[in-house]
Amino acid sequence: MKKTERINKNTRYGLLAFNRNSMRDKLPQDVYFSLMKTIENNEPLNPKLANAIAHGMKEWAIELGATHYSHWFQPLTGFTAEKHDSFLTIDLDGEVFERFSGNQLIMSEPDASSFPSGGMRSTFEARGYTAWDPSSPAFILSSDTGATLCVPSLFFSYYGEALDEKTPLLRSCDALSKAAVRLLCMLGKAEITGVDPMVGAEQEFFLVDYELFKQRPDLLFCGRTLVGTQPPKGQQLEDHYFGSIPQKVMEFMETLEDQATLLGIPIKTRHNEVAPQQYEVACLHEHANIACDHNLLLMELMRRSAVEHGLKLLLHEKPFVGVNGSGKHNNWSLRDSEGNNLLDPGSDPKANMQFLLFLVAVVKAVHDHADLLKSSVASAGNDHRLGACEAPPAIISVFLGKQLDEILCKIERDEVHYQSSENFVDLGLSRLPRILIDNTDRNRTSPFAFTGNKFEFRAVPSSIPLGFPNSVLNLAVADSLNQICELVEINLKDSENEQAAIMSTLKHFISESKPIRYEGDNYVDTWHKDARERKLSDSNNTPSALLALSSLSSYTLFEKYGVLTRAELDARYRIKLDQYIKQLSIEANTLLHIMKSYIIPACLRYLNINQVPDSCSENVKACYKSVDEVLSELLNHSEILSKNLSHIDT
Repeated sequence: MKKTERINKNTRYGLLAFNRNSMRDKLPQDVYFSLMKTIENNEPLNPKLANAIAHGMKEWAIELGATHYSHWFQPLTGFTAEKHDSFLTIDLDGEVFERFSGNQLIMSEPDASSFPSGGMRSTFEARGYTAWDPSSPAFILSSDTGATLCVPSLFFSYYGEALDEKTPLLRSCDALSKAAVRLLCMLGKAEITGVDPMVGAEQEFFLVDYELFKQRPDLLFCGRTLVGTQPPKGQQLEDHYFGSIPQKVMEFMETLEDQATLLGIPIKTRHNEVAPQQYEVACLHEHANIACDHNLLLMELMRRSAVEHGLKLLLHEKPFVGVNGSGKHNNWSLRDSEGNNLLDPGSDPKANMQFLLFLVAVVKAVHDHADLLKSSVASAGNDHRLGACEAPPAIISVFLGKQLDEILCKIERDEVHYQSSENFVDLGLSRLPRILIDNTDRNRTSPFAFTGNKFEFRAVPSSIPLGFPNSVLNLAVADSLNQICELVEINLKDSENEQAAIMSTLKHFISESKPIRYEGDNYVDTWHKDARERKLSDSNNTPSALLALSSLSSYTLFEKYGVLTRAELDARYRIKLDQYIKQLSIEANTLLHIMKSYIIPACLRYLNINQVPDSCSENVKACYKSVDEVLSELLNHSEILSKNLSHIDT
């Protein structure tokens, strides 16, 4: 693509997405406004409008080269799924034409028996449904030879059980909105009709040469190296982070950004990460539902773009030992229907009662449901990353920054005479203006940090969908907001002073959630002891972390807000545990294959070629002996590994 074609992205942004501009162009005015009302007010779609919407969507897609359509959904595999049907239709007279009906838009019927169901469905119970999600724009995925209209959809069983990532996410967004509006109404904000969780994801990844990748069975089958040795130079010089992006990688990123721009994915930042061959792209904040869709779509675009440039994308959390792993920082905030960020402290956080209430609600949510948040990000790959000195530890805690932490402490002690002041830093350079210090520093070791006007959930692994972590976070905050509302109502009965009732509520929940707040270095050994004294969860592996999904408190929380039933939650526990076991089994079998097919034969060839005569020096004999000892150890370990694998039913 010519550089002149890449200059102005404003005219190309979202050209392959059926967004509001496309809808306005292709739909009758009354249909367009009815659809907007459906999306904005979260109302059911009028079935009478479905045919008109489907026709407009089809005409738009055909103009852009689409010949097929697909319900694009997110089964519990960690990937997206799609089945393509053509627009081609033949009437009774044998005439061929293109058609896309309202029924085809609203619902489709893929085979549900081959997707994970966690025991909710038997193999012979194959019927499943996908249903159109009007709130997420349809889009067109193109190849060199054609294009397909993709319709973001929910996926559920014949009996209505949620079998996907999107359904609980949408339910959690609704629960959060209702709870937030309830609190805002108590604060006199009756004009607010809804509150949306906003998400901006930072996607980390590795890129390696495709030809070299094909020579590594462990990378091919497992996404990470299982054997090898560290190179003399890794990341010791700290020269890769924010360094000059290599030409080949820059070309990959430019291709990726072009494709993302056309699909309406708002990539904002690109840069080198800490480890060699590690990079990051970050997106602007969007509604959580759309952001989660876009992140999955972005990962697919990254895979395609990498191949185009002779590269292989590695999304594993720890593909190489000895260098940093990859995560997906989940930047989360709240936006009301007037466009205000409810987590923006303004110029004086102490005086911003609304901000403090929402801030404390999030802190309380993490305190009450830290184990559930940990379970939402638990995976075999993330076990290798969390707790290493390049990622957050397995202990969930919240970092607020010095100023906010002091304010909460003073409220707890009934000392609310805090005077906010502007703090400036002098760089010693007269030609630069003084720089205002932010109210919060950046604690890169914290798994859940407040970063000025949002929270950054850093424990999310790089390879998984964002749906479930955000479902849990939304739900936890919704529950906290409702508890705050209930206590404010109780306190108002004892005091006619609304501000006093709110301050009393804040004080109670600040004190209750204090153990989860930690302003120090999460990497130091003393933090583990401190966390135990605070009674914080310290589950450091996936099986133990997943137990939170099957706890009575989790069942109660999810069912209270209608996000997931007990059966649906149990299914997710079984699916995640099954995926963990299978992943480790694949890695063990791959390691055994490498040992038997590559390493042991190499040792045998060395020993056979280098027969050591008695006349050789002691050093040569020692070298020969060391190889022989390594071979014996490898044979012993391979035998043990084979026996252990024979007991695993995959």
